[in-house]
Amino acid sequence: MTEERKYAAAGVDIRSRSRFAKGLPGILARARRPEVLSDAGPFSGLFRLGERYRDPVLSASADGIGTKVKLQLAAGRLDLCGPDIVGHSVNDILVCGAEPLFFLDYIAGNGLSNEQKEALVAGVADACAAAGCALLGGETADMPDVYAPGELDLAGFIVGVVERDRIIDGSKIRPGDVLIGLPSSGLHTNGFSLARRVLDVANGEPAEETRRRLEERPPELGGATLGEALLATHVPYERVVRPVIDRVHGMAHITGGGFVENVPRILPGGVTAVIDTAAWEVPGIFRLIERRGQVSREEMYEVFNMGIGLVLMVGRDEAEGVLAAVAGSMRIGEVAEWRGRPVELRGL
Repeated sequence: MTEERKYAAAGVDIRSRSRFAKGLPGILARARRPEVLSDAGPFSGLFRLGERYRDPVLSASADGIGTKVKLQLAAGRLDLCGPDIVGHSVNDILVCGAEPLFFLDYIAGNGLSNEQKEALVAGVADACAAAGCALLGGETADMPDVYAPGELDLAGFIVGVVERDRIIDGSKIRPGDVLIGLPSSGLHTNGFSLARRVLDVANGEPAEETRRRLEERPPELGGATLGEALLATHVPYERVVRPVIDRVHGMAHITGGGFVENVPRILPGGVTAVIDTAAWEVPGIFRLIERRGQVSREEMYEVFNMGIGLVLMVGRDEAEGVLAAVAGSMRIGEVAEWRGRPVELRGL
């Protein structure tokens, strides 16, 4: 037995990995920008900023899609992982005003087929292309004994740029500013450990049983299946927010921790964000989780986005213009003088 075959017996097939790597240049070409100076293969990606910026500041973020990947894997929809991680990452740098430049992915697993790996990378590439972001490179790691057979994880790393004098840091937020909410597609990429447990799906049962449970049509979902509701991908807000970004005083990406943890991250001292929870209709998937899990209303808003994926803070005189320009947006509250806590949720 050769050394390479011994490595394959240990869980890492170099020959299979080499075949997968040969297809990467074509996939990465789907998400390329003129500033990219390297193709797939070198040890690092190269990206030229050029001379279009006066005083550029780089913005970077890293994240994952958590246990949602268990649902995507069981449903055979690994192509949805890319839109989730890219959408999440684009939003994380958008809130400071940054434009996405390039993205890198990290896939780790045990026993994934080349077809599964290609679906993952292709999903990332297509999502990057839609966001105007280059997929500069990444890493695919076979890790037996770290992951159970057939399991995987996906992480993403994004770099963007913003002119220093256009950084959105919340310093312009004042009492009287209006809170504008942008609708989410559902859970996005947060709260799935609780959702899976409450809904008893991808909770340790065989994949075939998971797929069966995802076909359920609870009344809260208005005819949609549980799978359609849970697998809806993370909305990237870059395209709709960019045209109005100069009118925005602050933004909060509502991810893990819900409103209570995320809105204060952009607020200056001395103010309270007052959110009217009756200002929008909470999507059925959240009502289903609340009912089946007997989760308190307060905890729901601490864990989930509850149908609002991004919150904009804008001056009162700009609010109507922003609402008209951003499709689906809605007025959900206001910034007030300090009321003893950074976020007040009315109507709970």
